[in-house]
Amino acid sequence: MTEPGGSLHVVFGATGAIGGAVVTELLHAGRTVRAVSRGGQAPDGAHGVAADASDRAQAARAAAGAAVIYHCASPPYTQWPKLFPALTGSILGAAESSGAKLVFADNLYAYGPVDGPLREDLPAAAGGRKGRTRVEMAAQLLGAHRDGRARVVIGRASDYYGPRGTGSTAGQTVFGRILAGKKPQWTGRLDQPHTFHYLPDIARGLLVLADRREADGQVWHLPAAGPLTAQQFFDMIAEAAGQPVPARASVASPALLAVAGVFSPLLREMRETSYQFRAPFVLDASKFEAAFGRLEPTAHRDAVQQTVAWYRSR
Repeated sequence: MTEPGGSLHVVFGATGAIGGAVVTELLHAGRTVRAVSRGGQAPDGAHGVAADASDRAQAARAAAGAAVIYHCASPPYTQWPKLFPALTGSILGAAESSGAKLVFADNLYAYGPVDGPLREDLPAAAGGRKGRTRVEMAAQLLGAHRDGRARVVIGRASDYYGPRGTGSTAGQTVFGRILAGKKPQWTGRLDQPHTFHYLPDIARGLLVLADRREADGQVWHLPAAGPLTAQQFFDMIAEAAGQPVPARASVASPALLAVAGVFSPLLREMRETSYQFRAPFVLDASKFEAAFGRLEPTAHRDAVQQTVAWYRSR
C-alpha cells in the first residue's frame, strides 16, 4: 500500500549529510518540505525552520502539521551516549504530538561484531557505548510504535559517501585527501568487502519506508550497490579524480588508535567500531527488496564520479 505523498514532510537535521539528501529527494519527488536545523537554512523549494530539536517544545512546534517526520539529526560523535537519547526522545515526542509518522535514519552499530552478512533479525548485541546507545534508541522508538503512541519505522545504512558527506569514514579523509593528492586514511584492512552507501540512495530508501504503511514498526536495511574492498573504493576515487592508481592508504591499526586516542577523543571513540573494518562488513537488504521491489542503487562508479564533482565544486 502506497500512501499519499503530497502532505507536509518535516526533516530534522536537514543540513546534515543524510538530512540534506532527504530534503533533496523530497523536493525531487514534489513533496512539501519543512527543513529543520539550528540555523534554519534550506534549499530553494523547502521552508527552513530554526529549532533546537533536543528541546521538546521547539521540536513540537517545528513538527506541527507534519504527515511524516524524518529523524536525521545527530549530536557530535563523541557525545552520543550523553545527548542522543534525549534528542531522539524529543523528536519522538514531536511525532506523538503531531500524529506524524516517524522515519528514523539509523546505522548498523546495534549489532556489534557478527559473522556473515548483516540482517535485520540479528540480535542487538553491541557492547560499546555508542552501539548500546543505538540499541536503546531503537527500542524506545519501536516501543512507542507497539504502544500505539506513534507510527515508527527505522531504516539502517552503512558508511555513506556523496555530496555533503564529509564527516563519514568514507568522507573528507578519503575523498578530500585523494583529491588533494594525499593518502586516504582508513582504520582497518584494505582487502575486506565493505558496504558503502551513496547518500541519495539512502534518501530514496527512507522515502519508500515513509510511503509504505506495511513498513511500520520494523527495522529495514536500505539497499546499496555491491560491496567493495577499501582498496577498490580508493582506486575508483583516484581514477575519477585523475590521481595515480592504486591509491595508497594510510592505515590506522587498533594499536595506533589506542595510542592516538589518548590525545584525540574522536580517535578514542573510533576504537569501538574498528571491528567493522577488520573483517567483511556486508549489509543484506533482501528483506527490503522482497517487500518493496528493487530500488536499483546507483552504481559505485557513477556515484563516485558525482561525489568527486561535488568536492571539486566546493
